[in-house]
Amino acid sequence: MAFIIESDVVISFAEYQDVLERDQRLFDSNEGLTDEVVEDALIKATSRILNKMSTTAWWRNYYMERDTSINYTTVADIPSIDAGRILGRQSDFTELCVYTALADYILPQVANFGDETDSERAKMGYYQNRAESLFGELITAGDWYDFDDDSTIGSTEKEPGYFNLRRVR
Repeated sequence: MAFIIESDVVISFAEYQDVLERDQRLFDSNEGLTDEVVEDALIKATSRILNKMSTTAWWRNYYMERDTSINYTTVADIPSIDAGRILGRQSDFTELCVYTALADYILPQVANFGDETDSERAKMGYYQNRAESLFGELITAGDWYDFDDDSTIGSTEKEPGYFNLRRVR
């Protein structure tokens, strides 16, 4: 349950074993889900999470309040979140990565979209809901990022945010 780091860059918040522990039966019935397939999905999920977080109003406000040295002309000038500075709630980021990988990348490979009662389709919805909930919790907490990169998260670096839930009918 540790971040996977290559050349001082976080490439994934989770590893194969984390997914295996979450849903062992999925791997028992689908031998095509190899370590490589799952690790690739986790890397994609990590990238997706970071991109999604970097576009939130919370990140925009958080970053602009702390870096006053630059005049930002557009939102595009704000850099993305540096995964190496995520020090708090790392287990939550691991779970979020697993949920996102299962919902968006792994289960769609094995789901039978022709059968509306397919269990993998139901799991996709379940994991998507779990990922959205945990994503919102992380944004709302705002206590996990080391902005000044001093290996501690000081009280000035903690900023609770807000996350608008969307209604699905």
